[in-house]
Amino acid sequence: MPLIHAELTNEPRAGIMLYSFATAQAEEVYKEVSSTKVDAIFVAGGPHPSAEPKDALRFFDYVVIGEGEETLPELIGVLGKGEDPAKVKGIAYKRDDRLKLTDPRPSVDLDLYPPFGRILAPIEISRGCPWRCAYCQTPRLCGRRMRHRSVSIISKYARRHKDIRFTSPNSLAYGSDGLTPRLDKVESLLRALSELKKPVYFGTFPSEVRPEFVSTLALELITRFCSNRVLSIGGQSGSPTVLKAIGRGHEVGQVVVACELCLDQGITPIVDFIFGLPMETEDDQNLTLDLTKKIIVKGGLVRAHYFTPLPGTPLAGTKSAPVAHLVAAELGKLALGGKLKGSWMARGKTF
Repeated sequence: MPLIHAELTNEPRAGIMLYSFATAQAEEVYKEVSSTKVDAIFVAGGPHPSAEPKDALRFFDYVVIGEGEETLPELIGVLGKGEDPAKVKGIAYKRDDRLKLTDPRPSVDLDLYPPFGRILAPIEISRGCPWRCAYCQTPRLCGRRMRHRSVSIISKYARRHKDIRFTSPNSLAYGSDGLTPRLDKVESLLRALSELKKPVYFGTFPSEVRPEFVSTLALELITRFCSNRVLSIGGQSGSPTVLKAIGRGHEVGQVVVACELCLDQGITPIVDFIFGLPMETEDDQNLTLDLTKKIIVKGGLVRAHYFTPLPGTPLAGTKSAPVAHLVAAELGKLALGGKLKGSWMARGKTF
């Protein structure tokens, strides 16, 4: 696969312009591309174009769908030679105003590609997710088979960092199928990284862990090999009805147990909850609020989020439920006390 020599730019330039963006940035990107006068081929990738290629092709010439490590270099090579892009797997484009989708490309071997470019970033250790959370793009974009970079490759790139952080759909699922923990694999990774004599932060933002993967043994590995004394946990709702409806795959009680285990080990749980899911009632929101308060009283912290429907997911096109006035007011009080962070209201809304 040929190397791509690309550089960052603040504005469109002649040649081949590459954009990667999520739904929140889509309109801003579209405005920039539609107003430019430069002679360029515009290629889009990332979460939004992958899920909505037809939408992106209103402004772009080509869309790379899903993983781009192999697709993008091949596409650029074909364009440079003036060949037919139909031979490139994993792209979308238009011919005679008709949408063309080529055959999907198999998932890449992560070990063959670096986890970041010239700019240092948290190391991606895993990709894909076997769960089917209705709000999440990850299994739709990266597949339901969880893949992992090897310990040797992760260690190689970790040497570049002053402190070592990761991205993963579920850090404690490293080395596993994503359904059942393989703590032997986690230990092998953390033990190897400890030899670098640098701070290691595992299961912290921008990663998180699923609550049912939190165990005494898992936490002992973190306290033994890692510098972090916080753990990000995806709770998402305090309502059993909502958890079932979004296909979360765990119970409310498992969120509680995970927090208690963390606190027993001297680790502060930081639990993420989503408010405004479309099937959510005020009673459901109050259950999540009650669980939020319970976690905070015990010594944990909470990050609150307002639901945004994402393209390509089962909840795409749905309408966010309004956050009840009293629930929003209580969340505001907790935020003022420094125990809760995030944004739990629609843009422009106040309580």
